[in-house]
Amino acid sequence: MKVTVVGAGAVGATCADNIARKELASELVLLDIKEGVAEGKAIDMMQTAALLGFDTKIKGVTNDYVATEQSDVVVITSGLPRKPGMTREELIGVNAGIVKSVTENILKYSPDTIIIVVSNPMDTMNYLTLQTSGLPKHRVLGMGGALDSARFRYYLSQELGCSPGDLNAVVIGGHGDTTMIPLIRHATWGSTPVTNFLTKEQQDKIVADTMVGGATLTKLIGTSAWYAPGAGTAAMVESILRDEKKLISCGVALEGEYGQNDISLVVPVILGRNGWERILDFKLSDEEQAAFNKSADAVRSMNDVLKTL
Repeated sequence: MKVTVVGAGAVGATCADNIARKELASELVLLDIKEGVAEGKAIDMMQTAALLGFDTKIKGVTNDYVATEQSDVVVITSGLPRKPGMTREELIGVNAGIVKSVTENILKYSPDTIIIVVSNPMDTMNYLTLQTSGLPKHRVLGMGGALDSARFRYYLSQELGCSPGDLNAVVIGGHGDTTMIPLIRHATWGSTPVTNFLTKEQQDKIVADTMVGGATLTKLIGTSAWYAPGAGTAAMVESILRDEKKLISCGVALEGEYGQNDISLVVPVILGRNGWERILDFKLSDEEQAAFNKSADAVRSMNDVLKTL
């Protein structure tokens, strides 16, 4: 198996490191536009192979898409973070150009690949990739839900005093502070609803903390997180390449599911060797559906910016 990670920044490099440590692929290509960065990080990671005991071959390249040929999965982390004074429209305009160019170059050499989009704003960048790549919808996924759901499980575990691994909890909607919807009513500890163990105040706090999880870290460390986003992306790669059929929340094209069309939003899906294989219907309450519809409206307004470019 072969995986390419485009963008050798903190998230891309962390994702690549997780993929190598788990030996999810025999060959891993790390590509970046900045001279020497991908090469240097690839060598650094390869020098851990003897210490960590993995055999994945990692190659770093500068803007050389030929090296990505016949990749089974491609992760796109490329793009700029939003800078002070930059409008939403400006950010979308810059990153749309980057993501579109990366997608076109990747497909020249890996026309049958599965693409995982990490670049922000994730929902809009995934929608752009869906619209411009020509790939079947099952082979284009947005990462945000895997990250948001991991954060949800973390905050639940802190309140419950339990292992995050014993919890099942998913986030749906948009990948943003005001658009994500942590489905606490559906979250379970073992097979028991977590709401059996939490007061209403605790539940509300967990949901609120999850929704600002990214902003909380940015305030603390002065930049976006990278460990959890990198691990979340690698978990998606693992479920695909090992055909694990895991339930993971991902950004996917909706065609009537959850009452929405012509949009990419985070919903629970089964991930396997062919990409996302089916969408699970969680039977939302009227309140949850209303929140999902509101999230869709907000994401759709961002997608509308693409029409002006």
